[in-house]
Amino acid sequence: MASAGLKKELECSICLSLYTDPVTLRCGHNFCRVCIDQHLNTQDESGVYSCPECREEFQERPVLQRNITLRNVVERVLSTEQHEEDVPGIFCTYCIHSPVPAVKSCLMCEASLCDNHLKVHSKGPEHVLTDPSTKLEKRKCSIHNELLKYYCAKDDTCICVSCSLAGEHQRHQVEMLDEASEKKKRRLRNILQKLVIKREETEERVQSLKDHWRKVQEKTPREEERVSALFIDLRRQIYDLEKKVLSEISRQEEQQSLSLSDVIQRMEIKKDKLSKKMMHIEELCNMTDPLTVLQDPDTGDLYDPEKGEGDEDTGGHDKTYDVDVDGITGMLHAGFADIMICAGDGVNYRQGPADILLDVNTASNHIRISDDMKTATWTRKTQNHPKSEERFQGSQVMSINSFSSGRHYWDVEVSGSYQGRVGMCYPSIDRRGDKSYIGYNNKSWCLCGERLVCNNQCSVLHEFQAIEIPPFISGPRVRIYLDYEAGQLSFYELCDPIRHLHTFSATFTEPLHAVLWVFKGYIKILEGEKSWDKFIKEENFSPKSLVKS
Repeated sequence: MASAGLKKELECSICLSLYTDPVTLRCGHNFCRVCIDQHLNTQDESGVYSCPECREEFQERPVLQRNITLRNVVERVLSTEQHEEDVPGIFCTYCIHSPVPAVKSCLMCEASLCDNHLKVHSKGPEHVLTDPSTKLEKRKCSIHNELLKYYCAKDDTCICVSCSLAGEHQRHQVEMLDEASEKKKRRLRNILQKLVIKREETEERVQSLKDHWRKVQEKTPREEERVSALFIDLRRQIYDLEKKVLSEISRQEEQQSLSLSDVIQRMEIKKDKLSKKMMHIEELCNMTDPLTVLQDPDTGDLYDPEKGEGDEDTGGHDKTYDVDVDGITGMLHAGFADIMICAGDGVNYRQGPADILLDVNTASNHIRISDDMKTATWTRKTQNHPKSEERFQGSQVMSINSFSSGRHYWDVEVSGSYQGRVGMCYPSIDRRGDKSYIGYNNKSWCLCGERLVCNNQCSVLHEFQAIEIPPFISGPRVRIYLDYEAGQLSFYELCDPIRHLHTFSATFTEPLHAVLWVFKGYIKILEGEKSWDKFIKEENFSPKSLVKS
């Protein structure tokens, strides 16, 4: 039986009972899980946690580590005490005056013997001695009252000699008790070995889950700190973007104000000149002397308004003095795109439909960009976009976002266009001259197809080299797929089934922008309708199967 001192060490200092599911604090003290949970719950409101035994304080609610060793010790002590309570003392049957502990029991006599009575007890073979027991009747056959000496494997029971020879177990396969016991022990040892392995696996799994739980608890504060820092940085970047855009609006307003002030001043001077001329003409008209009127040196065709007399350069009547709303919108889109790239740790890697936005600052003066930055429309009327080094001279426009890693795809729809091209280019592409057109240089790759090019032709262009692709494209939708690391740029016709048109292979050295060239129509960038993985699965297509072109 466990000593009083040992039991005292196994008591929880909160409930003063033996530990139930003991757990350990960081300070080393142990408590029942329920007890310490209730204690910590009372401290949640104050936010100050402490050990109820040593009063050590913790900045955060302490993690409770299960003490498996202590739990096993407590269970063993409880088991020992229960066994001692269940097994009463066995005393000698023949010592009637005072109880004397028995050392053996005789199955034949159904009596327990102390040392003294054991010495005078019969030594005959029929008197079978066993360890002291109070249930000797279980060792005899209930039918023949004979000792159980055999084991019937068929009926899984112990039997006596009479049961084996003449009873209901005759002709059954029987074994000696020792032999049957050894067989059963071997089976039990095998089961025990499997259970030990199973328990070890379970303990490893439990430990693995605990380690994972601990890592999650350790990672959570770091992740919260990272996200908080990210939002602080996002707010700073948004604030900086706001200041930048407002500054640009102010700059444009100041520039327009100066221009308007200059024009107004010149117009006022012109107005004064016109007023003086009007007064002079009125004076001549009121003169009665014809000679004076005819000989006036300032008269003649100079006063004919139809000939633009005195019409000075005031900036032109059709010049617009206003804030460049499209440019401001493009700046906002570009700024937010940069912010989102930074929010993704600077890695622009996606395996789904790319969100392409067109950059107004690169659009030709004959290209009108929609409010959602998704559609480029050719227009005969000039758009009077502000002059910019980034702006294309030809009917082209480039995307705001670029791709320098990963796999991406985007879809376009072409409508009512005699000529058009879709593809990708480096940001270093020329913006003016013959080599600024996509496909006419080594910095761009593009597709030209039916609805994209007249005469029902379909071809791809790179370095001014055209490759025809029969048959021509019959539908209005095309998909462009980029695998940057693999150096592959592919084009597909979005028909049923989807048709692979061509794949360029190259070693990309710069980020790639989407680029459109459109004439007498429009090209619209479509919203992504499904993921690339789904596209691969549905179309039974693998980028690795592309043949180098």
